[in-house]
Amino acid sequence: MRQKALRQNTNKPSKTAESQNPLPSISVSSSNTVHPESDPNSDLVTIARLIRPQGIKGEIIASIETDFPEHFEDLDSIFLVFPNGKIQKTILEDFWFHKDRIVLKLKSINSRTEAEAFRNVAVKIPSSELIQLPENEYYEFDLVGCSVVTIDGIELGEVKELVDTGAAPLLVINGIKEYLIPFAEEICTTIDVAQKKIIVNPPSGLLEL
Repeated sequence: MRQKALRQNTNKPSKTAESQNPLPSISVSSSNTVHPESDPNSDLVTIARLIRPQGIKGEIIASIETDFPEHFEDLDSIFLVFPNGKIQKTILEDFWFHKDRIVLKLKSINSRTEAEAFRNVAVKIPSSELIQLPENEYYEFDLVGCSVVTIDGIELGEVKELVDTGAAPLLVINGIKEYLIPFAEEICTTIDVAQKKIIVNPPSGLLEL
């Protein structure tokens, strides 16, 4: 899951919304909060994905999968998660941005041939190293897995994913049916990521769609 930050949609204009995006979004990553010692991948958040070698000295070009590319400025080490599930911690020796991507130089990868083995590898960091978000902004992985209950106590199900619609993101909820709930302040009245619970006040007819 990619690391992305989402702001709960509100009718109140804000300087953040006006300067960045009418609807900055919740941040996305690997979901479950489990200590790396017991499951190294479950507490890791994707910030980039290696694409192919760049040059002849082992550098690798990667797609940026975070709303906060400044993360790289403070990183000494990263976790590489291979398609087969293998996890490798390595030193980030250098990086630079190239157009809308980033080039990474990793320790012990010093040739194009060595870099070839790292195609389609996810670059991750522990969720504890994520940037603290302002009030009313959330990471998407904090919302995925939350139980969703109406203000009347009706359990709708769990958030499976978020879909960006260009207005308010939609919470996709798995229950007795699939519900689509706009992630808007007037609808999602209480969000408790610690308890993995969201209380909603859906407008009339929304749950019947």
